[in-house]
Amino acid sequence: MELHPFTIDIPQKALDDLHKRIMQTRWPDEIDGADWDYGTNLDYLKELADYWQNQFDWRKQEAMLNRFHQFNTTVDGFRIHFIHERGKGQKPLPIILTHGWPDSFFRMYKLIPLLTDPANYGGNLDDAFDVVVPSIPGYGFSDRPHEKGMNSQRIASLFTHLMTETLTYPKFGAHGGDWGSSITEMLAFDHPESMIGIHLTDVPYHHLFTIKSDDLKPEEQAYLKAGQGWQMSEGAYAMIQSTKPQTLAYGLNDSPIGLLAWILEKFRTWSDSDGNVEQKFTKDELLTNVTIYWVTQTINSANRLYYESQHTPSKTTTERTEVPTGVALFPKDLIPAPRAFVDRFYNVQHWTEMPRGGHFAALEEPELLAEDIRAFFRPLRDFA
Repeated sequence: MELHPFTIDIPQKALDDLHKRIMQTRWPDEIDGADWDYGTNLDYLKELADYWQNQFDWRKQEAMLNRFHQFNTTVDGFRIHFIHERGKGQKPLPIILTHGWPDSFFRMYKLIPLLTDPANYGGNLDDAFDVVVPSIPGYGFSDRPHEKGMNSQRIASLFTHLMTETLTYPKFGAHGGDWGSSITEMLAFDHPESMIGIHLTDVPYHHLFTIKSDDLKPEEQAYLKAGQGWQMSEGAYAMIQSTKPQTLAYGLNDSPIGLLAWILEKFRTWSDSDGNVEQKFTKDELLTNVTIYWVTQTINSANRLYYESQHTPSKTTTERTEVPTGVALFPKDLIPAPRAFVDRFYNVQHWTEMPRGGHFAALEEPELLAEDIRAFFRPLRDFA
């Protein structure tokens, strides 16, 4: 399978159209004193929209992303975009880092240099990695699926082929969060012979529905209850995207402010930001991620992953994988799972409860995450 160098170069016409659409936004009303109780706050959204319109420099962000070595290749008839950065030192360990929703490959931009060149950031050169960061099918610059069935299991198969056949790594490690954890999990269950180990920042949400509640410890029962409560208070987006994503797409694909509002609210709610999203993310970071969705027109295909996973589910992973597993839990993530629950599904050899951080750990706390990934894989390097 051939590799093709890839450079991000968004046509100026698309950026001009974006600015025009922002300028012509028809703003809704808002309840007095609503803050964020009803959803994305109007005043802050207007502030961020004004920055997007008048100060945000996509070309600067584009140039920053293009400093990474990017490629695309066709795997099983599907074009995948990915970053491939070689590590320093004698024997870097290959690792694939998989993002989730509503982010993109951009989630990993701070993490990549910490893993490829740890000695330059106070670490040990022996902990270096060859880092591969793909765009999930339907996200960013990868192809958008046009047939049913592109679920986590299918994506894991594509990524295994990418790593073992295209990039010729016989064995590799994997890390992921959100959808990235589901895809990484499927790498372990379906392709254990290729895996050195997997590292997760959360337990895939579907496990809440695949376990018998009468066989759980008290802390596991509390976890299931918290999951049910979260689903009722915060999970409406997932229900919509799992059932009627096409209806949602007409608004989000047509209105940049609608798209920004839909994604921004998750970055604020799911991060360790104490309600101030800019404590963890700059305006440029928030808007770079959203602009990737906008210029690639991938919000619909990204949202559809929820539908595909609901209607064409991956095989039920109720069994336990023996692939070595590391888990780093960040306290402000959605619902951090207790150790007893995680042990049911994974061969946990490394467990860390972080002092801070939320759902977007690679963007929020890249140093903490990088050190945990290094520590987990350190004793596994001889098995590469």
